[in-house]
Amino acid sequence: MLTDEEAISRCIQIGKNGLGTTRPNPMVGAIIVHSNTIIGEGFTDPHGGPHAEVNAINSVKNQELLKESTIYVTLEPCSHHGKTPPCTDLIISKGITRVVIGCLDDNPLVAGNGVRRLKATGIKVSTGVLEAECRDHHKRFFTFFNKKRPYIILKWAESSDGFIAPNEKNEKKPVWITNAYSRQLVHKWRAEEQAILVGGNTVTEDNPSLTVRDWTGHNPVRIVISNNIQRHTDLNIFNDESKTIVTNGNLESLMGSLYDEGINSIIIEGGTQTLQSFINNKLWDEARVFYGAIEFGEGIEAPKLNAAASRTVNLETDLLKYFHND
Repeated sequence: MLTDEEAISRCIQIGKNGLGTTRPNPMVGAIIVHSNTIIGEGFTDPHGGPHAEVNAINSVKNQELLKESTIYVTLEPCSHHGKTPPCTDLIISKGITRVVIGCLDDNPLVAGNGVRRLKATGIKVSTGVLEAECRDHHKRFFTFFNKKRPYIILKWAESSDGFIAPNEKNEKKPVWITNAYSRQLVHKWRAEEQAILVGGNTVTEDNPSLTVRDWTGHNPVRIVISNNIQRHTDLNIFNDESKTIVTNGNLESLMGSLYDEGINSIIIEGGTQTLQSFINNKLWDEARVFYGAIEFGEGIEAPKLNAAASRTVNLETDLLKYFHND
C-alpha cells in the first residue's frame, strides 16, 4: 500500500530533475495515483513552461482515470495567472478527487489560496505531508520570499593543514587542492545555482572563468566584489560566456539588489576574506567545504566556521563536509 509519505517522497525525487532550470520558479514534483498505482508523474519545466501538476496530468494515458485519482505535489498548487494558467483550475477541471500537498506556498500570490480554491469545489485536501523535507527541497524558493535575498552557499577547499592557498605562486591560475572528482562536482553545483560570487583578489590572482565546463548546464551570473577591477579583455570573467556584474558596498545591500534582480540562489567561491565576511555577517545558509590531502606548510588560512558538519562524504582522496546555518 502506497502511503502519502512514500508518494510525497517520490515527488521530491522527481522535482530534483528541475534543479537549476526552473528558477525563479520552485522545482516542484508531482505524481498521480489511481488504485494504489502511480499513473502519472511530472516536474516543473524551465521558467515559462508547464508546472509539475500540468506535466503529471498530461502524462496520464487514460484521462478518465483522473476522476478517481489523487494528485500528490511537493508545493501548494498555484491559484493565480502568471506565465501559465493556475494549476488549481486544471486539477478542478479534470475532476481529481483528492490533493495531497507537502508544504504550503509562502508566495503572497498563493499562500493558502490554492488550498482554499480546491476545497471550495469539494476536493479533499491534505497538507503538511513530509513538510520539513519539502521545505528543505524548496529552500531556495522559500529563502528568496521570506528573507528577501538569495539562498547563499559558501564553498571552499582547504589543505590538510588548514590553508586555502599558498602565499606565493608562479602563475595566475588556481593551485588545485582537490582531485578531479571534487572539481567536477563543483561545476555541477555551479549549474544548479543562479549566480556565483568572488572577490576582486580571486579574479586578479587566479583569473577564473566561473563557468560550467566539467558538467552540462547553464553558466551562472558572475558577480565580483571589487573597487578597482577594470574590464580588461585578458580577464576570463569578462568573456561572453555569461553575464558579469562588478559591484562594491556592504553585503546586505548587495543581497537586496540581487533579490530585486530576481536571483534566488548564489554560490560564494571567493577567497578567505570574501568568505569570512559572509560568515561574520551571518549571511549564509549552507557551506560545502572540501578537505584535500595536499599540505602547504604555510599560506593563506582557510575561513573559520563555527558550526558542526551535518554530513560528510568521501571523494577518493578528498573529504567533503556540509554545514548548515541553523
